[in-house]
Amino acid sequence: MAMTPKQEARALSSDERELVEMSRPPALRVLTDKQLATLLKRMRVGRDKARTLADRQRRELRGKATARGAKPVRDDEGSKLKLSILSAALRRLDTETARRERGRAKAALVESARKALALKQKAGRAAPTPKPGVRAARSGARGKARVVVENHVPRSTRGRVRKQTARVQAKRDSRPK
Repeated sequence: MAMTPKQEARALSSDERELVEMSRPPALRVLTDKQLATLLKRMRVGRDKARTLADRQRRELRGKATARGAKPVRDDEGSKLKLSILSAALRRLDTETARRERGRAKAALVESARKALALKQKAGRAAPTPKPGVRAARSGARGKARVVVENHVPRSTRGRVRKQTARVQAKRDSRPK
């Protein structure tokens, strides 16, 4: 669900608000990789802190834990809202980090392909030498030694099976369609 700036301002402290604003596109694209990594780390710490607080308050509401403040918690809507805002900002930062990483990987791949092409063009076109004993099309296929496999099935059995197959096929062919 989209948050209005007013809701965000109510849920976040000024430091957290500044972090969230830096995670939005205009400011996000200007950041260097080092600044992005620092912002990501700070955002993760803030999100973890908000998650811990929301979990504790939820446990207090259910009666699973004792109250830790001067008065018991009545609801945890504010901490849930803060957690969702910080989580969304963290997702934006993770997406930007992944986008930059994909760009670097693509640039490295292109550079590697260019380097390989340059090496290939520099080497020129040398005629490949055939390996001994390998069939090659340019000199004509050399004959391959024939390997005779001994058949272990007796000739009488082979004939019987062949005849049986012929009878079954003839029977199938004579059926009315």
